[in-house]
Amino acid sequence: MVTVYIILFAFVAGFLALRLYAVLGKRTGHEQVLHKPAEERVPVPPMQRTIDVVPEVRETGGRNIEAGAEAGLRQVIQADSSFDVAQFVDGSKAAYRMILEAFWKGDEETLAWLVEDDVRAGFSQAIADRNEAGHVLENRLVAIERAAIVEAGVENKVARIAVRFDADIASVTRDKDGNVIAGSLTDAVEAHDIWTFARSLRSDDPNWKLVETDEA
Repeated sequence: MVTVYIILFAFVAGFLALRLYAVLGKRTGHEQVLHKPAEERVPVPPMQRTIDVVPEVRETGGRNIEAGAEAGLRQVIQADSSFDVAQFVDGSKAAYRMILEAFWKGDEETLAWLVEDDVRAGFSQAIADRNEAGHVLENRLVAIERAAIVEAGVENKVARIAVRFDADIASVTRDKDGNVIAGSLTDAVEAHDIWTFARSLRSDDPNWKLVETDEA
């Protein structure tokens, strides 16, 4: 199925950019420390000592980090001290909705802002196939039941974070005459996706982009 700062780029380009930048990953200073049992802790590779203490992984609200992702998130925070987990998760949910809605509408201009080239090519091909068949999607994201970081890390100055989304989606496909050929808008189906977002830490651009999609 067709991945701090924020992925948001344009309400008309500028508004969404500022809006997503406001939600994807700025540390607020009011987060609660995440505690986990000793047996679940993933060892962090030794790092060179610095004056500053290595930041702790923090979150607010419900559990939005899976155990295997904590060591990688510490690498991300070490590389970018302003990164905030809870705000990134909120921003990723907004991006999930925006990207799905852009794909369903065939809005390739918006997709170009939000996803990397390889992923955009896949979306574009699916949109082209759909248009050739004369199909129109009337999908609706009913709810994101859960979003959790399942993997994270930094390699070659590029931060990557994979998020699992468990969502309810109502979908219907119509033919060129408007007849329903599949799905229903009254019965939502469960969707389970893992989307990976990435950002170059060498760049001044604060935006994260979707670089990979997969089914959970």
